[in-house]
Amino acid sequence: MSEVIREVLKEIPVPKMVRIRQKFDGTKLEDPIAELNKELQKPGAIDQIKPGQQVAIAVGSRGVANLAELTKATVDAIKAAGAHPYIVPSMGSHGSATAEGQAEVLHHLGVHEQSMGCPIRSSMEVVQIDELPNGLPVYVDKIASTADAIVVINRVKPHTAFRGRIESGIMKMIAIGLGKQRGAEVTHQLGFKYMAENVPAMANKMMAKLPIVFGVAVVENAFDETCIVEVLPTAQVEEREMELLEIAKARLPKILFNQIDVLVIDYIGKNISGDGMDPNITGRYPTPYATGGPDVSKMVVLDVTKESKGNANGVGTADFTTQRLIDKMDKPGTFMNGLTSTVCAPTKLSTYLENDLLAIKAAVKTCNILDYNTCRLVRIKDTLHLGEIEISVNLLEEAKQHPDIEILSEPYDWAFDSEGNLQK
Repeated sequence: MSEVIREVLKEIPVPKMVRIRQKFDGTKLEDPIAELNKELQKPGAIDQIKPGQQVAIAVGSRGVANLAELTKATVDAIKAAGAHPYIVPSMGSHGSATAEGQAEVLHHLGVHEQSMGCPIRSSMEVVQIDELPNGLPVYVDKIASTADAIVVINRVKPHTAFRGRIESGIMKMIAIGLGKQRGAEVTHQLGFKYMAENVPAMANKMMAKLPIVFGVAVVENAFDETCIVEVLPTAQVEEREMELLEIAKARLPKILFNQIDVLVIDYIGKNISGDGMDPNITGRYPTPYATGGPDVSKMVVLDVTKESKGNANGVGTADFTTQRLIDKMDKPGTFMNGLTSTVCAPTKLSTYLENDLLAIKAAVKTCNILDYNTCRLVRIKDTLHLGEIEISVNLLEEAKQHPDIEILSEPYDWAFDSEGNLQK
């Protein structure tokens, strides 16, 4: 690291911090698996599975709460119906767009042959089954295309790059997840401006042509806990997903400060968000087709999760990062996200510094305030965990006035280790 940079940042202050608790609606299911088992027994659910059938279960790459348990319950119910389930990784280009990589992503989420008691059949090979009126081909995983029945599991939530009646959920899992890298690529080909049209259009074509019998739709509360599990027969998927999306938006956690000078994020990763960190939380969107969240002047990301396997998509959305993250970065896997989605800004390298301390100081220096000692700084672990966060003392009075914020500590200085990294 250049001594010139060290010298420039030498006198930049790091503010004292306070730990707070943000209060959100914590309503959750006490037993999500029992709820799913009940849902599976309703008409139009497991009764559509016939003895002897080969049933493909589409499972994605997101860190959905209770994903392994929900998947295992679905596997067990299909077995109890006398059919033969197998799991198909359904995650577009994730896992470096390789069959082995996608199976490994599921393994890190607890979904593997030993835990599920059924085969994992991973392939990037697809077949074209239709075409949209605008000329976009419709692809599906070749292995899933040979199944007698298909079941899709996914969380319903706001998308990170566009707004529409259908965003991220069962229909996106069908169109992009089951479409594998090729399907994800063509869905994104005309840009996010048209995603709100193309995702449901492709999903409807696929539901019409493929034996997709139902979806397991999950909604989470602000604490990353399961609050709704519903089994949606194919004919109900589109209408009910629109309703669940509105519920998910209302449950979305947020940072309870409208203006932030510096936002520090400990971890980004594909298991957290498709964009590494959820723009709905940070206010930093990769496209102009989605808005919302706080006004953040400068943003720092410190590390990438182990589960992300080096995919640092989203690092380019930040202003600063660390040498540590860059060293862990799987550049081909990260760049594949941009090549597939056609949105390359999140896969760029943001300005990187030797350690956490210098990256944070760089953000403070460039956050466009007259007195660095007044910096409004917020630190979060990641965009999934916003219950307890840290704020600088300059936000303390505002926090005390907020009815949904509890002050948990006295002001303190951050502890950095001998290498200049935050002690976690």
